[in-house]
Amino acid sequence: MPRHSPNDPLALALAALAATLGDERRAQRFIDLTGIGTDELRIRAAEPALLSALLRFLEAHEPDLVAVSEVLGLDPNLLVEARRELEEGKL
Repeated sequence: MPRHSPNDPLALALAALAATLGDERRAQRFIDLTGIGTDELRIRAAEPALLSALLRFLEAHEPDLVAVSEVLGLDPNLLVEARRELEEGKL
């Protein structure tokens, strides 16, 4: 299994997904806004496209971005940069 650095965009996005799903209100908003079902979410959880969409969702509502960043103990800019790298295919 490859080792991920603390700034690995995939690892950061997966951690953000877990933190988002750990908050019932935020998780429901994400599911409602994206139309993704929980089964599909489980299947696609590691896909860069889904993860970048999640990070865009957080960016669109700064309080969510800040809250998830705080849960992860990260600067919110790291999540923004992770989204950029995922979208650019820099894995």
